[in-house]
Amino acid sequence: MTTLDTPIRPEYELAHEPFTAVPLSRPLPFHRRLWQQGWVRKAVILLALAVLWEILARIQDNDLLLPTFLATARAFAEGIANGELPGKAAVSLSVLVQGYAAGIALAFMLTTLAVSTRLGRDLLDTLTAMFNPLPAIALLPLALLWFGLGSKSLIFVLIHSVLWPLALNTYAGFRGVPETLRMAGRNYGLRGLRYVVLILLPAALPAVLSGLKIGWAFAWRTLIAAELVFGASSGKGGLGWYIFQNRNELYTDRVFAGLATVILIGLAVEGLVFTTLERVTVRRWGMQH
Repeated sequence: MTTLDTPIRPEYELAHEPFTAVPLSRPLPFHRRLWQQGWVRKAVILLALAVLWEILARIQDNDLLLPTFLATARAFAEGIANGELPGKAAVSLSVLVQGYAAGIALAFMLTTLAVSTRLGRDLLDTLTAMFNPLPAIALLPLALLWFGLGSKSLIFVLIHSVLWPLALNTYAGFRGVPETLRMAGRNYGLRGLRYVVLILLPAALPAVLSGLKIGWAFAWRTLIAAELVFGASSGKGGLGWYIFQNRNELYTDRVFAGLATVILIGLAVEGLVFTTLERVTVRRWGMQH
């Protein structure tokens, strides 16, 4: 049999089923779609903690030691209604912003100097090794001696609490920038501050944001602790002083209301400021997942 005598297989077409005939997957139930929202899960955790608090307080049955969650909520609502808690929070936040901003500026100056010169790198290594392990509270006596009773002393300890962790994180981020980006910046003739702002800072932004978050947490708790000691000036004090005063007067529910205000402000800053900043920068640019 020759090649020409070989039978040729007839062509054929497969009839595809219409798209509507293919069964579609059922959408997730509403409760499962709701559970996928992060804020819902966090709200459930907070609710569970509140219920646990209420149960433990009722078992303890001593409002002086542990007021119930409902009693604390009433004290919190009264403090909001009469304007005392918002006023104390405003005093604390105004001082915090000043110290936090000054700490960020000094940290940026130190890290810029460290990546620009060898002497600056040695200076940053030496200063962070000396002062980073030193608790900010340990500087309270010196702050009182140098700046007196008031906001200047608070700003001094806040700068100390922000400066070193932020400088360490930022410098570590700068050192982790790929060499290709560094070479690109040098090829464009970038030096000094322009090199740091245009090349190193965008590439190290995840580490910088992490340092800002750590610095914020350190500054917030340092401020409250410092106000417990000398936070009142000219009859004005922040949340730490509010907690200290009510503790002396044995208003334990107001003490817990003040602590709840501190926690809520921390959650608000974390959820509204830093999470939003990460979403519009490093997550949007694919630098963080």
